[in-house]
Amino acid sequence: MSARQAVFHPYTSRVTDTTIKVDSSVRDRLAVLAAQRGATIRDLVSELAARTPTREELAARHAAATAYLREHVCPDLAGEHTDAAEEFWQQLEQGRTPHSLTAEHGGPAAG
Repeated sequence: MSARQAVFHPYTSRVTDTTIKVDSSVRDRLAVLAAQRGATIRDLVSELAARTPTREELAARHAAATAYLREHVCPDLAGEHTDAAEEFWQQLEQGRTPHSLTAEHGGPAAG
């Protein structure tokens, strides 16, 4: 820790409360969600912030997963494979049948 950091550490290391302004409908929904979990809105928002990865964290997870797959499953794994996999999951999340599962793409319905 630098001398400057040491001087300000007692003031910057404390956790302080703050106010987040949201619409009353958002506040009411957060209150319901928190109550259903037996928690406070504060706890709910804290949990959301702690569990939601940043773009950088997601990129690091993606890189680690791709490296693992290349090492243990498919050494020839290419970018188009991961792009196709991402598209597959996005279609599932949207409630659509992924293209690779349709008859015109040789999926199970092709018989």
